[in-house]
Amino acid sequence: MNDKSVSIRAARREDVPAIVAMLADDHLGSARERVEDPLPASYDAAFARVERDQNLTLVVAESGGRVVGCLQLAILPGLSSQGGVRGLLEDVRVASDCRSRGIGEQLVQWAVGEAKARGCNLVELLTHASRADAQRFYKRLGFTSSHVGMTVRF
Repeated sequence: MNDKSVSIRAARREDVPAIVAMLADDHLGSARERVEDPLPASYDAAFARVERDQNLTLVVAESGGRVVGCLQLAILPGLSSQGGVRGLLEDVRVASDCRSRGIGEQLVQWAVGEAKARGCNLVELLTHASRADAQRFYKRLGFTSSHVGMTVRF
């Protein structure tokens, strides 16, 4: 059941604490993020970099004045696929008490539409192998398993 009272808008600086809280709200994110008051300055610096980059779009889903979801869309030009442009979805999150209301679907559909409008020939995403629910969700929205992701951390 979709929640029609949800709006999707560009993220603002004051949304950063809510976004970080959603990023931290699982077994993987809790090891990566620092939910403190005030937040570490690194989050403000990162938001400023994202806000300046015209190939990055950070949006939130808002309901009743509360940020209940977020997503980042990266537009990646390249030479592959005859110079095709890819859209990359990252950091798709919905507040844990707002899941199963269609908010994540609205965010992803918004991002796919935005990617098409910006000339992308495909949209891709990565999700951790342990996130079986997320994988089912993306498959339900038409995504197919296609690549094996690999990471090097510094």
